[in-house]
Amino acid sequence: MSDDVYEIFALKYAHSDRRSPENFIGGDEHDVPMPLAYYSWVIRNERRTYVVDTGFDERSAAKRKRDLLRPLGEGLKTIGVDPDTVTDVIITHMHYDHAGNDDLFPRARFHLQDCEMDYATGRCMCHPTLSHPYDVDNVTTMVRRVYAGRVSFHDGVSELAPGITLHKVGGHARGLQVVRVKTERGQVVLASDAAHFYAHLDRRKVFPTVDSVADVYQGYDTVLSLATSRDHVIPGHDPAVLELYPEASSALKGWVARLG
Repeated sequence: MSDDVYEIFALKYAHSDRRSPENFIGGDEHDVPMPLAYYSWVIRNERRTYVVDTGFDERSAAKRKRDLLRPLGEGLKTIGVDPDTVTDVIITHMHYDHAGNDDLFPRARFHLQDCEMDYATGRCMCHPTLSHPYDVDNVTTMVRRVYAGRVSFHDGVSELAPGITLHKVGGHARGLQVVRVKTERGQVVLASDAAHFYAHLDRRKVFPTVDSVADVYQGYDTVLSLATSRDHVIPGHDPAVLELYPEASSALKGWVARLG
């Protein structure tokens, strides 16, 4: 494999039952089951390994009434990734389900957008509706990492490594970033919550947790322009990902999928 070509894995660590009207601003006339799957992702080749988002732990699962299926650290080890040795973690945004497990990556440097940290520690967090998706313990842990010299800030578009770029899109969260990855099948975009489900992209509807509806719509266009095709976009919470992509091994069916 070339130095700038990677394989990608999606690790499902949690689940939440929902119905479709809960997943769209304005509801959904069909009113059918539409559960959320919670993922973390791994990007790697022979030279580099990046973890994308750090999920949440048992405490957060109980607090938010989510079903924690398997601890993220366990999932990582099944594909040969030891959290203690991970050197780089990309945080797409700092909502509780993407920036938790505070002690899981003790040696890692964390990559996030400037404006996401500004937002999560600024005046907007005085309003419960805006602060609800964040966990104060996760945020204060990130602040401590800043003071320990373990955070790299990005502003807009950054090349993290050959074949991996970060792109700020905002919308769902003030500093939401997506990750473009060169793979053997083309340019794959880990959209995270720029699109929770394929249905958000295809139907041009918006998930109710949102900072800017206008930026969500622009984000859809950005994500599609970065990917080789619509089928190269990986949404952040769609259970269909594990149905569309092959499992990493027969023992990991319904848990870890190979995306690259």
